[in-house]
Amino acid sequence: MIAAVDHVQLAAPPGTEDALRAYYADTLGMTEIPKPPALAARGGCWFQAGPVQLHLGIEKAFRPARKAHPGLRVVGIEAYAERLAAGGAAVAWDDELPGHRRFFSYDPVGNRLEFLEPGVR
Repeated sequence: MIAAVDHVQLAAPPGTEDALRAYYADTLGMTEIPKPPALAARGGCWFQAGPVQLHLGIEKAFRPARKAHPGLRVVGIEAYAERLAAGGAAVAWDDELPGHRRFFSYDPVGNRLEFLEPGVR
């Protein structure tokens, strides 16, 4: 039986770890967590906010996920969108999910991310 999602992994091209750290830690406010030594040799970086973990793995033939995406619940979505915009990230609002306020954005390597807050209109 599945009990929870442990983490979501996204891909990134080689050599982009610093840009990913700036976005996921500085702009999104996540904390970088250490990778186990055997996995750290592969490159990439892992981030966490509360129980949510996003792993960025290096892929030589990288192509960004334009449709597939993690959906990240946030508190105070309007202020969070302003935070992303102030950090230089594009924010595209979407009103098609009933009972939620949400927007989409892209990380520095082009991966799509969804941010949503249920019960807010």
